[in-house]
Amino acid sequence: MKKIFLIIQREFLSRVQKKSFLVATILVPLIFPAIIGVMIYLAIQEDKATSAKTVWVIDESKLFDFSDTTSSNKYAYVLKDMPLAEAKTAFNETEDYALLYIPPMSLDTPQSMSFYAKNTPGISVIGEFERRFEGQIREAKLLRSGISQDMLDKLKADVSIETFMIEGENEKQSSADATFWISYATGFLIYIFLFAYGAQVMQGVIEEKNSKIVEIMISAVRPFQLMLGKIIGVASVGLFQVLIWVVLMTGIYTVGLGALGLKMPQQQMMEEVQSNMPEEAKQEADLSKYQENAKVQKLISAIDSIPVAKITLLFLFYFIGGYLMYASLFAAVGSAVDTPSDAQQFMMPIMLPIIVSLMGLFMFVFKDPNGSISFWLSIIPFTSPITMMGRIAFGVPTWELILSMVLLIGGFMFTTWLAARIYRVGILMHGTKVNYKTLAKWFLQKN
Repeated sequence: MKKIFLIIQREFLSRVQKKSFLVATILVPLIFPAIIGVMIYLAIQEDKATSAKTVWVIDESKLFDFSDTTSSNKYAYVLKDMPLAEAKTAFNETEDYALLYIPPMSLDTPQSMSFYAKNTPGISVIGEFERRFEGQIREAKLLRSGISQDMLDKLKADVSIETFMIEGENEKQSSADATFWISYATGFLIYIFLFAYGAQVMQGVIEEKNSKIVEIMISAVRPFQLMLGKIIGVASVGLFQVLIWVVLMTGIYTVGLGALGLKMPQQQMMEEVQSNMPEEAKQEADLSKYQENAKVQKLISAIDSIPVAKITLLFLFYFIGGYLMYASLFAAVGSAVDTPSDAQQFMMPIMLPIIVSLMGLFMFVFKDPNGSISFWLSIIPFTSPITMMGRIAFGVPTWELILSMVLLIGGFMFTTWLAARIYRVGILMHGTKVNYKTLAKWFLQKN
């Protein structure tokens, strides 16, 4: 155990003391907020500077109203009364955005419309036009059925849905938006770390193998101890770097709000509550009796419903468990090859489950966190680190969480044993043409 600790210490110090580590650790918390801030600023300025896009309309159905504009005044409609072929020719000679052709149709049998543009429009653009016309057809049918315009206007209503989590006899208000972003952020962070720090393990093994240092180290420690020490050492560097990022970004966030004259969200909410209190209550400073502001109460309840401590601890567990499992495979690959280019043929089987996990977040977890595919992706050890972190914020039964964690530990032990059998032979091999048959031979080779 002492030898493994010395290897961990060496791996940790050799990486932390590099200038590149210090630069990356300090710059990342500064660069990412700066990039996000610049992108938000540019997006706002672009929206302000962008004029309404001109859309030619040939409406042969005479069913639709183009006297208004869509949201944010993004489009300016110009009605044209000419044949479609002639309109295409004239439109092509202008810088206008699009030509919309609506063929003759009835309310009962609406037909497909044609959208002509010089570039293929985005999905959101077409969806916006479709929703506009669907709404107008729906209103026209209601008017035709005898409903007056005043009654139709009264029928329109904005509906908001509040979400709650039931825990036994208790219930807490939740936030679907906050849950989504927490799930996305934690799952994506693990995805990035598995690639970044797993690749560091492989690169470190290849460098030591080519520099012949490993031959000296093997004379003092067992190959398994060397591999395990390297894996844990790099993991400690990753955790240390993440901890520094969290501290720095929290400090930058707090200082940035103060520099802009803003306050932390919790402080803003408490001041808003206090501003809505009677003067007598303010003098008594009895906040608990006067927190009746509905908006503030909803925000407070939603924030309180997020189990931050639980999510943080589980993030550390799945980060460490997933990293240890995949890093052992990366170490095995690094021990088997002489150059990073030789490792490419073995990388895809390792990276495929990681990619499937991330795709599963968007295709299954965010759509139905408790669906059968979401369940299996969060249970299988090779996909659970990313997928389970995507599900946790939505609420996962305790037995599923325990089963996933136990299987992840078992998966790490299996991949470490598998990688160690390849590592013990491959680390001392040079100039050997390695394929999957060679790896199988090394794995089956007796001590």
